[in-house]
Amino acid sequence: MNTDTAAEPSASKCTLGARQTNEGFTFAVWAPHADSVSVVGDFNDWKEDAHPMESVEGGNWTACVESAEQGQRYKYRITTGDRTFDRVDPRALKVENSIGAGIIWQPSPDDTPAFVPPSLDQLVVYELHIGSFALADEAAVGTFEEAMGKLDYLSDLGINAIEIMPVSEFAGDLSWGYNPAHPYAVESAYGGPEAFLAFVQAAHAKGIAVILDVVYNHFGPSDLDLWQFDGWEENGKGGIYFFNDHRSETPWGDTRPDYGRQEVRDYLIDNALMWLDIYKVDGLRLDMTLFIRSTKGNPDDPNDDLKEGWSLMQELNDAVRHANPRAILLAEDLRDSEWLVKDTGAGGAGFSSQWCAAFVHPVRAALSQPADEDRSLESIEDALTSKFDNDAFKRVVYSESHDEVANGSARLPSEIDAGTPDSLSARKRSLLGAVLVMTAPGIPMLFQGQEFLEDEWFRDNVPLRWEKLDTYSGIHRCYRDLVHLRKNREEKTAGLTGQHIQICHFDPLAKTLAYHRWRESGPNDSTLIVVNFSHELRDSIEVEAPDTGTWVARFNSDATCYGDDFQNEGQAEAQTFEPEDREGQSILKIALAGYSAVILSQES
Repeated sequence: MNTDTAAEPSASKCTLGARQTNEGFTFAVWAPHADSVSVVGDFNDWKEDAHPMESVEGGNWTACVESAEQGQRYKYRITTGDRTFDRVDPRALKVENSIGAGIIWQPSPDDTPAFVPPSLDQLVVYELHIGSFALADEAAVGTFEEAMGKLDYLSDLGINAIEIMPVSEFAGDLSWGYNPAHPYAVESAYGGPEAFLAFVQAAHAKGIAVILDVVYNHFGPSDLDLWQFDGWEENGKGGIYFFNDHRSETPWGDTRPDYGRQEVRDYLIDNALMWLDIYKVDGLRLDMTLFIRSTKGNPDDPNDDLKEGWSLMQELNDAVRHANPRAILLAEDLRDSEWLVKDTGAGGAGFSSQWCAAFVHPVRAALSQPADEDRSLESIEDALTSKFDNDAFKRVVYSESHDEVANGSARLPSEIDAGTPDSLSARKRSLLGAVLVMTAPGIPMLFQGQEFLEDEWFRDNVPLRWEKLDTYSGIHRCYRDLVHLRKNREEKTAGLTGQHIQICHFDPLAKTLAYHRWRESGPNDSTLIVVNFSHELRDSIEVEAPDTGTWVARFNSDATCYGDDFQNEGQAEAQTFEPEDREGQSILKIALAGYSAVILSQES
């Protein structure tokens, strides 16, 4: 990949935004084309002549206001040529709303102990949207406080990391969050910066890391004060923060940041560091990096390559790692290029891991296929065994995400049985998806409500139906058991935390598949997963075991505790299996109900 940068260093890097000093608050803003700038607000009755700002190197303007206090509103009044207009501080940490003023806010000193997030091999991620996750009133918007009330629930489920859809201030109160209007401010409808800070602290107290989605492939496009910020523009485009040629165009608006301008690169990198520094988040997930590294989403076309975007990701990831070596950096690129997760020193973008399209798409396609004979075991095998940069944990595996189940796209149970998503077949096959996610090499991720058979496609104004948790308590228990097995909570399935996988049974006619997972191998480590993708009972699946000795069933997705109409056929709880010696091979014979899976390991 191209590692060159087209960025030109700024003449002077000034500490921008509003910050408290011994003399009051100092305000600084970048507005290189302005003829004059003043800071106006509650502290001076919004009079532009009260606090004129001084022009300093690099196109920056600064002023100190002794009378300014925390909680007061403010803006910058900019004159360029014959025009005078107000702009919200691009680095405002708090705003009234997407069209309101900035609010002076700085956090109190934080003396809580530093939180250490789980290592990648131990992560189990839960993606959620604050606005709909724990919404109590359908007429309102979900808040950090309401979501905080579900942290005990997530902890009990076994989740040790949550990935939160973007919380930067966006237009209106309802949004997925991928339309940031004020990238440094926390969404006011969710509770603002104070509430987000409390949420992260509460998550850490429960042992849950927080990964935050950020959007650097475009801004806005609506309620965007960054647009023509200081009055300058070219070609009718966005001005100093944006490309002003064809590179500005994205699928979400004509608002791609100018990655080749150092001041804009600093703006994005400082934003990433802010989330770690102020809010102590444990990682970031960069939205659709494909449109950071290419103009139109064709990165294999040299004419579409956006080298400034690639070098920005490298610089940003290096800066975040310097600030926090354990930071979790995820890319949503969905082109499965291993260069995203290679180290920057080798020319890669330097992400820790990336969402894996090579897993989610074939798994959903195979499980939603109506006819067993058309179900592709080859695609399942490829999904299980793919990896990036020879490292299983450089991919995030999932069967549902906000993208997969939105815009009319269905949850997996509805893909399986659109008319009756709670049918026996839909429940059992969707659970096979959960088994694959939790036993495949990689970082497993769930999407909110998946664990209690939520079948409503994701919208920002439709709350999760938490009553389904009671209706499908067995499904929830199944997910909980799988998560605990994936984390090796009982110290019987360490293999699920390892790098290694080997297919040890493959029968495309019977639609049965088995694979061996291990970390170091041996008892309490080597783990066998046997899956029946057919609706028929298979009473003698022959699986080559990696070792002699007794094997114990730790999990059976057909257990009656997961569904009153499940049969637990062929497997009693903790059933043991003695392999046969067949010409030096240890062969296990396993009976397995239709659309079911069993997980086995050995005792020490």
